[in-house]
Amino acid sequence: MGLVIIFALVTILAAIGGFKSLKDKNFLGAFWGVASFLVFGWFTVMTVIESGFPTGTH
Repeated sequence: MGLVIIFALVTILAAIGGFKSLKDKNFLGAFWGVASFLVFGWFTVMTVIESGFPTGTH
């Protein structure tokens, strides 16, 4: 279940990076930030659907 947490953190950081790049008018960085947000966001959603939420218990 750690995979869901890692994917979610990468998704959040990609969204922040894409937004900051757009503010600075760095369009190449914004493209990669938004693309990473979409890809890792999709991985996060599909992992949660397939495996469920992490519970913290074994």
